[in-house]
Amino acid sequence: MTEREQIQMDVIFVGAGPANLAAALHLKQSIAEHDDLVERGIKSGNKIGEIEIGIVEKGPYVGAHILSGAVMDPRALRELMPDFLEQGCPVDSVVTEDAFWYLTANRGIESPIVPPPLKNKGKYIVSLSRICEWLGEKCEQAGINIFPEFPAAELLFNRDEGVIGVRTGDKGIDKEGNPKANFEPGVDLLAKVTVLGEGSRGSLAKQAMARLGLLQGKEPQIFSIGVKELWELPEGRFPEGKVVHTLGFPSDTDTYGGGWIYGMKGNIVSIGYVTGLDYRDPLIDPHAEFQKFKTHPKIAAILDGGKMIKYGAKTINAGGYWTMPRLYSDGLLLVGDSASFLNGQRIKGIHTAMKSGMLAAETIVDCFSVGDWSARHLKHYEEKVNLSWLYDELYPVRNFHGAFQKGRWSALINTGLQFMTRGLAWGFLPKEHHIPGFERMKKLNERTNEPDFGERYAAVKFDKKLTFDKVTDVFHAGVAHDEDQPSHLHVLDTEICATKCVEEYDNPCQRFCPAAVYEMEEVNGRKELKINFSNCVHCKTCDIADPYQIINWVTPEGGGGPDYKGM
Repeated sequence: MTEREQIQMDVIFVGAGPANLAAALHLKQSIAEHDDLVERGIKSGNKIGEIEIGIVEKGPYVGAHILSGAVMDPRALRELMPDFLEQGCPVDSVVTEDAFWYLTANRGIESPIVPPPLKNKGKYIVSLSRICEWLGEKCEQAGINIFPEFPAAELLFNRDEGVIGVRTGDKGIDKEGNPKANFEPGVDLLAKVTVLGEGSRGSLAKQAMARLGLLQGKEPQIFSIGVKELWELPEGRFPEGKVVHTLGFPSDTDTYGGGWIYGMKGNIVSIGYVTGLDYRDPLIDPHAEFQKFKTHPKIAAILDGGKMIKYGAKTINAGGYWTMPRLYSDGLLLVGDSASFLNGQRIKGIHTAMKSGMLAAETIVDCFSVGDWSARHLKHYEEKVNLSWLYDELYPVRNFHGAFQKGRWSALINTGLQFMTRGLAWGFLPKEHHIPGFERMKKLNERTNEPDFGERYAAVKFDKKLTFDKVTDVFHAGVAHDEDQPSHLHVLDTEICATKCVEEYDNPCQRFCPAAVYEMEEVNGRKELKINFSNCVHCKTCDIADPYQIINWVTPEGGGGPDYKGM
């Protein structure tokens, strides 16, 4: 049995994303405020004093694995740090112009009215990677410990199923599972409270939901994938501060999808496409959908003469309020995208993630004040969420994504009625039920009039000027993994891949992965699965979209993965 070092902390945050960074910083601030009020006799309870706060992050630095569009609503950041601009927050551009386009195959119809949820004037176009890097610096200045290259591999439990910390991943294991000369066993980080802010489909959040029944009585979680590139354009081609959102082409009417173009400083644009991972046709390829999006005459004209400089892909926990897990358990809280805090109607989750983290921090202060970190006290976090502006923002859009599972045209009517009735589906139903994406995928023999793969993506030439194949894009994501380590993509039964999945779905992993990780190779007269794990961009799509649910994404050795600096 491997002997492991144990380090006692007070609070451990898993993942250095916006929710946890805001939570850790607010926790530090709130403890100081609490102790001052207690000392002055204004507040009851015990003084807390200095506590050990740690953030573990699987990337090589804070921000390395952070990807978003992104237009940021500064509401939560302003609460956390009213003078965030004066303190050097690296926002890129102020939004000065909004546009909403409906794309047909050859035309782009500019709506004279931008839907109210998509109005962004005065908000900020940002690189979320840079925002997180900056917040990480603020945390370190406040005395918070950040541990990059420390992936949290598993939760630690006591005999009563209370969470008591995390175990970080081993380092220096070869691809056969044997210790190398540089082997270092993972560390057990013990804490009174563990906060999971791993982002969409967090691996520890997945463990906790299954083991602790956090999804019991909830709607199934629903996900989308965003595929993004940064482009450098000719001078004056696209205005800084302009925000465009699109609907229509290239998605079919059964598939949730839409594009964006955001004008940044220095003639840079963020361009990307979101595809719902509850799509029906197994031959859909989200990366190819994005490449096809760029071939539209209106989009291609913007990019003409430009240069693609960066690539990335990330899943989005898009189900909303009804799909939120229970947010607490003994010694455990969930925040941000790990807990479905995205506002799907506004296509925004940074501010809601940060606010969830701040409310978690306030709950932790209360727990330390009374010396009780059980679910009995941590449940007040969920109560705080439901009494905050988070509820006011998320509850009215609780049925938004569910509406799109019935098709685009139906959804546009349904969501319009929701907007007028504070979220009632069709204007009178309290709940729109969700079907997990992997259950909605059709088998090949259920396909009727859908185009085959070649027909669907005939316009995508992969000319390496406008459109790019997956391998080229992966290069622009800066992906790096040590290839002499076990694959972090665990397929529970590869025989299913070689037999049943070939016949029923034509191995959709080859298409839904945006990084060419999964290939079917001809071996002795039959197809067998090959996993190119070193290509992985850590989007978690495979864990979500596999129709048999036999792919389990676990953390690789610390420091491996994409380099999303500036994304």
